Amino acid sequence: MTRRLISALLLSAAIATPAFAASDDPTGPFISTLPYAAPRFDKIKDSDYAPALEYGMKQQLVEIDLIANNPAPPSFDNTVGAMERSGEFVTSVGRTFSNMTGANTDDALQKLDGEMQPKLREHLDTIYLNAKLFARVSAVYDSRDTLGLDAASKFLLEDTYRSFIKAGAKLPPDDQAKLRALNKEVAKLGAEFRKQVLAGVKEGGVLVEDKADLKGLSEGDLAAAATAAEAAGQKGKYLLVLRNTTQQPMLETLQNRSLRERLMKAAEKRGDQDGPTDQRDRIAQIAQLRAEQAKLLGFPTFAAYRLSDQMSGSPDKAMKLMGDLVPAATAKARAEAADMQAIIDQEGGGFKLASYDWELYAEKVRKAKYDLDQNEVRPYFTYDRVLKDGVFFAANKMYGLTFKERHDIPVYDPDVRVFEVFETDGKPLALFYVDPFARPNKGGGAWCTYLVAPSGMFDQKPVVANMTNFTKPAKGQPASLSFDDVTTMFHEFGHALHSMFSSHYYPSQSGFHVPRDFVEFPSQFNEHWALEPTVFANYAKHVKTGAPMPAALVEKIKKSKTFNQGYMTTEYLAAALIDMDWHSLSADTPKQDVDTFEPASLKQHAIDLAEVPPRYHSTYFSHIWGSGYAANYFAYLWAEVLEDDAYEWFEEHGGMTRENGQLFRDMLLAPGYTADPMAQFRAFRGQEPSVAALIRKRGLDSATN
Repeated sequence: MTRRLISALLLSAAIATPAFAASDDPTGPFISTLPYAAPRFDKIKDSDYAPALEYGMKQQLVEIDLIANNPAPPSFDNTVGAMERSGEFVTSVGRTFSNMTGANTDDALQKLDGEMQPKLREHLDTIYLNAKLFARVSAVYDSRDTLGLDAASKFLLEDTYRSFIKAGAKLPPDDQAKLRALNKEVAKLGAEFRKQVLAGVKEGGVLVEDKADLKGLSEGDLAAAATAAEAAGQKGKYLLVLRNTTQQPMLETLQNRSLRERLMKAAEKRGDQDGPTDQRDRIAQIAQLRAEQAKLLGFPTFAAYRLSDQMSGSPDKAMKLMGDLVPAATAKARAEAADMQAIIDQEGGGFKLASYDWELYAEKVRKAKYDLDQNEVRPYFTYDRVLKDGVFFAANKMYGLTFKERHDIPVYDPDVRVFEVFETDGKPLALFYVDPFARPNKGGGAWCTYLVAPSGMFDQKPVVANMTNFTKPAKGQPASLSFDDVTTMFHEFGHALHSMFSSHYYPSQSGFHVPRDFVEFPSQFNEHWALEPTVFANYAKHVKTGAPMPAALVEKIKKSKTFNQGYMTTEYLAAALIDMDWHSLSADTPKQDVDTFEPASLKQHAIDLAEVPPRYHSTYFSHIWGSGYAANYFAYLWAEVLEDDAYEWFEEHGGMTRENGQLFRDMLLAPGYTADPMAQFRAFRGQEPSVAALIRKRGLDSATN
């Protein structure tokens, strides 16, 4: 119940004995008659969520009360096992609700999210601060070595005990009351942050009246901008809709420099100016409240609290990992900037490279150095072909999986597609949803989520969804992708594979319910197969002719793999260091001024390059204020250390083979959270992970492109 419930309710079906009369039972729309217990999106209305969540919470508290007051002596099954069996309905509804508020929200759902998040947080506190329940868990924990438990059960017991401690179960009553209030307020502010991030994206779009100003944009981008303008009541104009990152994809081709500057400023000022979407005071409050939470729980900072049970172990280790990379990353970024400035000067530009020039001139450098033009590449990467002949093909080669599209399962948007996934022997494994295109009511970025988590206890198979925000093509046209988009598809499907393969008896141990700095490992590892020769040749085919990408063009892509890595590493490290600094504040530190805190953080770490802004500025950094990555955004880097090292093992042992894939699945994907992930990694690799592979892959061992 521990990680499963926390992730489902805060980030975002067997039913126990009902505690209420049948006439009050709001479960109907959520009880699926379809295979895999997939949500019935054709039956669920916005108004169904509140009563279902309220019902589920009350139902679980009845179950928890029975466990806490059980007259029988505490045992693993009547305490920890019983907790795992509790709350399945509220967890299931919470997942569906979280998916809809992230991927397909509206005013009603946003309002409900703001109302429900504090209640859901309070619900968790009621469970984890239940003194009688904790006494039973403690009694079982104290006798763990004499119970004859199997390894997975013992690990679950230890994790459950740690979860109670981290939730404040040992605090005196007065401090528990303070913690409850803090938790509730942070949950409320987090919901408000998410709402205003989406509003900021909508309001921050740049309206353009003259098509001539949009020179350089593709026909697809022009069509999308025209459609967005019409939807905003500005027919005949063009609306450049923002993505959630600082850099905007259209800056890569947009020729009008003043318009590029407008677009970049619109991206960077989200949440950082007076008005209803101003986030500055809100995030400063969250940081301060989190520091107070940590102090109550006996930690000097929230970062220390968060990392105490992660693979990295402490903020010092995380900061050292990042700090060791800053000099190489910034040196390479400066070398990249010098190459771009040289082109600007050769063209007689008469200006100094700025952040809003980077993407455009990076492409010019790419073309000059590698003779690689992204417009030449895009026709070979269409969404459907990359999905079926790339992502799915690689999963077949590595793990023997096959896929069949299902058209009989309800979805929440016409663009969403559903595939059934089968094992080599034909046995059903999972349902996989894809939601590829950007919408005004959809959160930015890309992510993977559960709709139904796997569980042997409830005999449930996984239902997993990948969300992306690719530009939707004009009607009847295929969606053309960049190679970065292709890599994103492989990345998110790596999460999906992890969740499909790690199905265990106890729900808390299934899927990606693992430490945050391990959860990105399978996804980043899966990116490697995007350029594996047999996989690449199978999907990189021209949209009109079906001809494979010419060998010379493929070679250009491979040679340019380390291109722009100084920029990409620096913008990432800048955001990760900002995150760690926000969450390294002590409870005695006064509330910070966002407009001075962030620049000071960047300067302190010698990563304040004007041409390379952080991937996320604080005011729209959804990972850390509205999701589960607080003090953990560096986890992508930690995971990259692991996955690059693991990929070198593949290179040393014959590459992409079914035998190697099965070993990787068995040793690193299938275990879920049944054991220490670092011990699992060492057993697979035969040694401690090394940062050397990451440095080589990113080309940071050289300050040249």
